[in-house]
Amino acid sequence: MSETGKKWACEYCTYENYPSSLKCTMCRGPKPFVSEDIYRLHGDKNADEKFSSMIGSAAGPLDNNKSKCPKLLTEPCTYLNSSNVCIYCGSPPLTANTLHEHIQPLRISQHSDLAQSLSQSRNSSPPASLTNLENTRRTSQGKWLCPMCTYENWPKSVKCAMCGTSNNQRSQASSLIMPSPDHNTEADTNQDDRFKDYILDSAQSQNNHENERKLRHLRRNADWNWLNACIGVIEGDPNPVEAYLSSGGDPARTLTASEVAILNRSSAFDIGHTLVHLAIRSHLKKAVSLEKFQREDLLAVLLSQIEGSGSGVKRVPSYVAPDIAADIRRHFATTIRLRKGNFPCNFVTEFPTFALPAEVDELPAPVQDQLFAELLDKDAQDQLESEPAVINWSLDITVRLGSRLYALWNRSAGDCLLDSVMQATWGVFDRDNMLRRALAESLGQGGHLFYPRWKEYESSHASFLQYSLEEGQWEEDWTSLLSLASQPGTSLEQLHVFALAHVLRRPIIVYGVKYVKSFRGEAIGYARFEGVYLPLLWEQSFCIRTPIALGYTRGHFSALVPMEPYSRIESRPAVQHSNITSDHMRSAFLPLMDRDRKLLPIHFLTESELGREEAILRQWLDVCETEGGILVAQQLVNKRPLLVAQMVEEWLNHYRRLSQMTSAPFVRPLPIQDYSSEGDTDDE
Repeated sequence: MSETGKKWACEYCTYENYPSSLKCTMCRGPKPFVSEDIYRLHGDKNADEKFSSMIGSAAGPLDNNKSKCPKLLTEPCTYLNSSNVCIYCGSPPLTANTLHEHIQPLRISQHSDLAQSLSQSRNSSPPASLTNLENTRRTSQGKWLCPMCTYENWPKSVKCAMCGTSNNQRSQASSLIMPSPDHNTEADTNQDDRFKDYILDSAQSQNNHENERKLRHLRRNADWNWLNACIGVIEGDPNPVEAYLSSGGDPARTLTASEVAILNRSSAFDIGHTLVHLAIRSHLKKAVSLEKFQREDLLAVLLSQIEGSGSGVKRVPSYVAPDIAADIRRHFATTIRLRKGNFPCNFVTEFPTFALPAEVDELPAPVQDQLFAELLDKDAQDQLESEPAVINWSLDITVRLGSRLYALWNRSAGDCLLDSVMQATWGVFDRDNMLRRALAESLGQGGHLFYPRWKEYESSHASFLQYSLEEGQWEEDWTSLLSLASQPGTSLEQLHVFALAHVLRRPIIVYGVKYVKSFRGEAIGYARFEGVYLPLLWEQSFCIRTPIALGYTRGHFSALVPMEPYSRIESRPAVQHSNITSDHMRSAFLPLMDRDRKLLPIHFLTESELGREEAILRQWLDVCETEGGILVAQQLVNKRPLLVAQMVEEWLNHYRRLSQMTSAPFVRPLPIQDYSSEGDTDDE
């Protein structure tokens, strides 16, 4: 090899490297000295041809050339040494009987002299050298050939020991395993042909170094939040999908050619596919019942997102101030206690109630519209307010008492009930699953009190529908409910709302649609979530009388919060049949009736408690009556905790800055992507 800037050949594997490379790209061997010529190390001008013919025939002892070529090949590194022991690995020199055992695996063609001699001598007793070769080949069965450098690696190797190429495509690598001489079937011949075609295609393709450089560039600039969501759909993992959607990701986004190349799974990902396409394909391929149900839930979530409930830029307070939101969750964890005694159940020691700041009314109308678009769940609000309306149907409550309810945007996952409860109290999501753990522990340890009331309540509904269950079926259903409570990402039932009322030590009022409808708008079932959930297993003195409100639409919960009332205190009229106090002036009012003036149902009452629902409501809630005769529950809105006040102030400052831009002499358009939830998620 000349020294005029051309590539240099490695003296270990003969791979030609770029002049600037200090080590071999293939085997990481050192670059030889400039004055050395590795093709002239044998001492004569024809050393190249002699050495090549020696490798091709794999016969003849090396000792015959010792006078002309004093350097010997050693095992296992094949370094040419002048001494009897390798200066690198300390191994003795190779003999003629073992030389071809190390050279043959590098030969690609099955028509080599050695392969022909093996096929001719199958029916005769092989010589000792060929026996050793066959034993070596048998031990190499199961090894995988590196698609980059053709080095045989052990089956457990994650990366190629020679060039470091990953073995993430085991199915492709298995087709490149060298066939055994003992089983030279037609399938083995086809494998050899495919292997030779692979080598020829690789040689004719663009420089591999350039391809790797481009692929690394694509990976660095890729949107891994989106790519992980695609992988999560295929693998049935809802967490990355939920993280992508909650960060404001577009559920209708399609895969590009570069993203398909990065994912490198042609059997799963195609150009132009959306998350829905991937979910449908994965659902059709999976036959296991559990994975099938998980993908059905994931598909339902994606379809609901495409309808618009979670699309667009969302800017809830916990997204604008993620560090403060993380501090709030840590503080909430310290407020959870476990009460010992006959009813071991978790409970909280603080009772905040989240409300929108009254300063929202002071913002200009365009800024207010943007604030509500980025904060509220428009689809949930429309469903709850559409005919027949579930919330905001009474002018007595919305206008005269100033108690209009707003549905906050929520993560579209199985944790939406817990997230909505945390939003209605602390203004953040249950990102750390603290509330879910408290719920699961309460049901598990206090099951001897929850189970009888739950069974009696469900039995009454079953008898109304003229069917009954055996005790074993009741226990099986109870076990399933306990399992759902302990698994993050799983949807929860009525029992869990009832248990959360005990953890919070306060009533929970759910305003929900009465019928669950399909995507075509057809009623497919009766929704039983609407009603009042009271902490009936606690003593009344141990609980507070201020409720929280949740909204339920098709398979999804949202926090319903009022506007802070201090800006409209003077304009509020007196409430009939109640004593007006300072608490009333700092309260919102939640209806305890539907628009037909029927009391909302109280769930999990025993047979002895039925028939006196209004008296029970007055025992657990501060009940008032409006001028129109509507029973309402008083929701006291106290001063915010310090951390919640700081988070709301940071969130509100963003819209104050926008209002200043609209009132400037030269009005600028409102920025839409500033503080976008995309990339600025709730991973505080």
